[in-house]
Amino acid sequence: MKKSLLALVILLSVGMTAKSQVKIGFEVSFIEPQAHYAEVEMTISGLVKDYIDVKMPVWAPGSYLVREFSKSVEGFGATANGKTLKHEKVRKNAWRVHSGKANSVKIKYRVYAFEVSVRTSFIDDTHAFLSSTGIFMYPDGMLKQASTVKINPYKGWTKVSTGLEPVAGKQFTYTAADFDMLFDSPIEVGNQDVFEFTASGVKHEVAMYGGGNYDKEKLKVDMAKIVEQGTAIYGENPNKHYTFIVHNFSKGSGGLEHLNSTVLGASRNDYNTKEGYKGFLDLVAHEYYHLWNVKRMRPIALGPFDYENENYTPSLWIAEGFTAYYENKLMLRAGFLTEKEFVDQLVTAVSNVSNIPGAQVQSVTEASYDAWIKLYRPNENSNNTTVSYYAKGEVVGILMDIAIAQATKGAKSLDDVMKAMYLQNKAQKRGFTEAEFKAMVEKISGQDFTDFYAKYVNGTHLPEFAKYFGYAGIKVTNEQEGKSTPYLGVTSKKTEGRMFITAIMRNTSAWVDGLSVNDELISIDGTPIEAAVERMPAITGKKVGDVVVIKVARDGVLRDFKVTLNNYPGIKLVGEIDENATELQKKVRQAWM
Repeated sequence: MKKSLLALVILLSVGMTAKSQVKIGFEVSFIEPQAHYAEVEMTISGLVKDYIDVKMPVWAPGSYLVREFSKSVEGFGATANGKTLKHEKVRKNAWRVHSGKANSVKIKYRVYAFEVSVRTSFIDDTHAFLSSTGIFMYPDGMLKQASTVKINPYKGWTKVSTGLEPVAGKQFTYTAADFDMLFDSPIEVGNQDVFEFTASGVKHEVAMYGGGNYDKEKLKVDMAKIVEQGTAIYGENPNKHYTFIVHNFSKGSGGLEHLNSTVLGASRNDYNTKEGYKGFLDLVAHEYYHLWNVKRMRPIALGPFDYENENYTPSLWIAEGFTAYYENKLMLRAGFLTEKEFVDQLVTAVSNVSNIPGAQVQSVTEASYDAWIKLYRPNENSNNTTVSYYAKGEVVGILMDIAIAQATKGAKSLDDVMKAMYLQNKAQKRGFTEAEFKAMVEKISGQDFTDFYAKYVNGTHLPEFAKYFGYAGIKVTNEQEGKSTPYLGVTSKKTEGRMFITAIMRNTSAWVDGLSVNDELISIDGTPIEAAVERMPAITGKKVGDVVVIKVARDGVLRDFKVTLNNYPGIKLVGEIDENATELQKKVRQAWM
C-alpha cells in the first residue's frame, strides 16, 4: 500500500511539473488583410504526450448562441523541429496533432474574418478587430494555462488596443493569465483614435475606429460620470485599467461586455444629435455596468466556461435584464436623464413588454434558459411564443426595485441587493444560484418574495403597473383604456413593389380568421394595398366588429378572407410624477431613483 501511494504521488508530481512547464505563445500577422484574413501561429512547448488536441471555442461569452467559429479556419498545419507533423480533425472544433513526444510544437492556421458585429472578428485593409474566441485555439485540458500574444500589425498600422496586460519591453506583446482572460479580451489593431480619462481611480482608454463627429473632451467628462455612478453602487471598481473599443459605422449598434474592456458599435455621425449622443451614453452605461453584473456577480453556470457547449442558466434576466434597467439608473444619476425622462422610459418599457403576446406564454426564467435556441434564432411566430429576457428582465427589475423600497420604507433598494450579491460572490469565488439571489432579496427587504417570483419570475403574470409605480408616487394610466380601435393584427413589408405579411399577432382578427405569414396582400374590400395595412383607411375607417374582405395571393393562388375586425388589445401607458405624493411615496421614489 505504501509503495502504491508513493508511486501515485510521484506520478501526480511528474504530471503537475510537466503541466507547469508548458508554455503557450501566439503570433498574429496580417498578410492579406484586404482579403479579410489573419495568420495565426501557435507555439506549445513543454509537451510530454504523443499527441495534443487543440480546440476553438464554439461561442463567445456574453452572446448566447453557438456560432461555430471553427468554420472560418483554414490551412491548419503543424511542425516540430522543422518537420511536418501528422494531424487530423477529431471533431468540429478540434484538431489532433501527433507530436511524437516532441517537446515543442508549432501550429499554423488562417482565420477568415468578415462579419461586422461586436462579437465576431472583422479584418480589412483599414483595421483588424480580433474577437478572441474566434481567433485563438486552446490545448485540451489547459484552459488555466497562461499564454502570450504578439501582434504584428499590417504595414502602416501603428496601434493595438486591448485589455490584455502588455509584456514589458516587447512592443505589441501581451500576456493572459489563463484562457478565460484571453477569450475575454478583444483586440483592435490599426490606426484608431485613442484617448484616455481617469475615473474612480482607474485609467480608461477609448479606441475609436471609423471616425465620427464625436467630441473627445466631452466624452472624457461624460463617460467618467457613468463610471463613477456605477462604482458608487458597488463601493469599488475592480479594475486597474479598462478599454473601450468603439466601432463607428454609418449605422452601428450593439455592445459586448468583457472583464476589463468592452466593444461598442456606434453611428459615426450621430454624436452631435441629442438622441444619438444619449444613445451612445446609454450603451456605455449598459456595458460598463456589466463590469460588476455578470462579469463578477454572475449566475453560477457562467464560469468556469465550457467553450464547446451551451452554458444553460435560468438567470439571464438578472445578468442582462437588470443591466438594461440599470443603464437608466446610471444615466439618471449621472445627469443625462431628468426624473420625468427616467419615468417615461421605464413606463414605456413596461408597456412594451405587456404588449408582447409571448410575455404571457414564456416566463423570464424560461426565456433565459432557452436563449441558445430562441432569442438569437427568431422566426415569424417568435413574438407570440417568446419574450426577450432583456426586456422582461428589465420590467422585473423595475418592479422588484420599487417593491424593496416600499418594503423598507425607502431605506433600501435593489442597489443594496446587487452590492451584497457582488460581495458574496467575491468572497465565495463562485457565481450565484437562483435560490441565493431570491434569499438575498428577502434578506435586504425583510419580505417574502415567493408570490412575486410566482407571478413575475417563474410565471407570466402581466405587470401590475399602477400598484408598483404607485408605491413611488407615480400615476400611470393606460391611454387605450375604453377606446375602440379596429385592429387587423399583422405586420407587413413591401418587397419589390408587393406587400407581404411578415408576422401575425396571436388571437387577433388575422390570426382567428385565417390569414398567414407570407400571404401577399392584394386588396381590402376592393381597395388595392399599397401601404402598411394597419394604417389604411380601409381599416382605420371601420368600427370594431365590422367585416372586411381581404384578398391575398397564397403560393400564387388568389383567395378571399372575410375578417371580423376586433379591438386593439394593447396598452399605451403614460406616467406622471405626483407632486402631492405622501411622505412614504417620496421616500420610496428617492430610494428607487
